[in-house]
Amino acid sequence: MNDFVLDYDRPTRIGLSEAIFCAGKTAAQIDAIIADAENRTGLLLTRLDPANYARLETRRLLDYDPLSRTAFLGPVAPPATAEASIAIVTAGTSDLSVAQEAARTLQFNGAGFTRIADVGVAGLWRLLSRLEELKPMPVIIAVAGMDAALPTVLGGLVPGSIIAVPTSIGYGVATGGHAALNAILSSCAPGILAVNIDNGYGAACAALRILKALSSPSPSWGGSQLGKSQ
Repeated sequence: MNDFVLDYDRPTRIGLSEAIFCAGKTAAQIDAIIADAENRTGLLLTRLDPANYARLETRRLLDYDPLSRTAFLGPVAPPATAEASIAIVTAGTSDLSVAQEAARTLQFNGAGFTRIADVGVAGLWRLLSRLEELKPMPVIIAVAGMDAALPTVLGGLVPGSIIAVPTSIGYGVATGGHAALNAILSSCAPGILAVNIDNGYGAACAALRILKALSSPSPSWGGSQLGKSQ
């Protein structure tokens, strides 16, 4: 008897693909999950460390990205439209692993996105030079550590929904991202949403839900192709 129950109906029910959080799981447990899903559905695997990936007997089936520690089981459909609806913006290069987790989650769920990196407010001109690209975006995922000022500045400049991702990047009193999280939660820019520290996956899922609500004329969730593995 398996010690897991996969949610094969999740794409139909809520429009998001099943995902497996690999931290804390053994290679044998992950292998068993992949074997169960291989001929039934695609899977997104998150927090799959390179060392554990190397131990997998099923790794030949996976599209693995070590930066984000994510893997895809099964083919990924291209975005429904060529025009991106989501921007992923990072304050610094150190935030890229979290941003890449968000990007890979969007990619697996068939959503188009654009990436803008290293526009933290320590050099405000870098952000201002990309502002015209960001203004039309319905959803912006803003990834920042240290004082996490980037989401607040964006909140005062662009009209789209802003999903802030505090990261664990920073010295001393940054305390593993808690200072960044508290700064976002106490932001004076109205309407900013926050996810947990380093949670690029959660930010991407929130973005997908927002886009689905914007594109759906009714509360029906069953007809969208978002989140359906091909």
